[in-house]
Amino acid sequence: MTITAGAPPTHSTPAPLARGFLTGGVVGTSLAALVVGGIIEKVPLFVAGLVVPTVYGLLLFLAGAPRRRREAAVVPRTALAMIESLKAIGGESSDVPVRFDLTVAPDDEPAYRVEITQDINLVDLPDYRPRGILVVQYPPDRPWRVRIVKRPTPEWEERVAGARLDSVPGPATVSEPPEGCAFGFVGLLGLLLGAAVVIGLFRADLFDGDATARQPSSSKPSVSSTSSSSSTSSSSSTSSTTVVSSASGTVALGPGQSMLDKGELRRAVDSLTEDKGEGEGGGKRSALTVVVQERLLSVVFSPTGTQAPQFDPRSLPYERFPALVEEARTTLGIRSPRTWQITAERLTGSLTIRVGVTGAEGTASLEADGQGKVVRRTPVG
Repeated sequence: MTITAGAPPTHSTPAPLARGFLTGGVVGTSLAALVVGGIIEKVPLFVAGLVVPTVYGLLLFLAGAPRRRREAAVVPRTALAMIESLKAIGGESSDVPVRFDLTVAPDDEPAYRVEITQDINLVDLPDYRPRGILVVQYPPDRPWRVRIVKRPTPEWEERVAGARLDSVPGPATVSEPPEGCAFGFVGLLGLLLGAAVVIGLFRADLFDGDATARQPSSSKPSVSSTSSSSSTSSSSSTSSTTVVSSASGTVALGPGQSMLDKGELRRAVDSLTEDKGEGEGGGKRSALTVVVQERLLSVVFSPTGTQAPQFDPRSLPYERFPALVEEARTTLGIRSPRTWQITAERLTGSLTIRVGVTGAEGTASLEADGQGKVVRRTPVG
């Protein structure tokens, strides 16, 4: 009659609990650093999210070196074992991982059941079959770490040849004791605290930007005049600001609006180029440069009597601008565009419209003529 033995119960000790809490804290801190650093675009914080777990893993490895040396110094125990079942679980090389269900029968202790996985060479695989007898070794204090001895000594080979073992019932299986609920709880607690610390330290950068983006349209935007002869107007219905001077003019839109919205650029340009000081009916102003961003239009006007190349900003093909921006964002190798800018000028004699986009990969651009037809592309890299 074979007697079965189970693994003795283990209890969580302070050292594993402290290690679980610290591991959870490192995981939570590094994940939060990666996310927060990416959102607020703070490179040192993002890099810290990568470095901290690497350093922690190295420290754990070094701290565990004495324990590994002690375990390696323990003389393993040798015993006979019988294969209850086996199954190859994959692998495409000459060594195939095989899952064994074994009955292990030590000489001076009760037999027990254990499941292991070990790589077996394809050539030797036919030698392993159910009810076959093997020689195994395991640490005395960790009976679940069983390894098959592929080349036993002659003495053990003789014992294998004449051995007959009884099966141990399947439910009586020895396995590595679980850490328990306390280990999982302190790990989760450390993860949450680590994430909370990072978010708390950078909450101003995270939430101030969101508060600014959610600023109600009724709040008055700040306006800075570019010269003493400037005139400023503000529309509360669209939350836009127009600043016009003798040298330049700008139109800034409020949150939720874009210069690429239908008709928005035309209205903004008309508000800047109407010169009420030229004659009774007013006149039109020429420009040296027109720059368009998501919510900002800037026009540098041509001074009176200048010989520099200039153009009528009302003649630009504004209806083509949304398509040009979309083409620059999707066809120039920028996967996640962050900003874009359109610049129109006549520095080379002919009117040129340049669309630039910026992302994590770098900067790319395309150029179009005065009719909005693309004539040149400069991909990223």
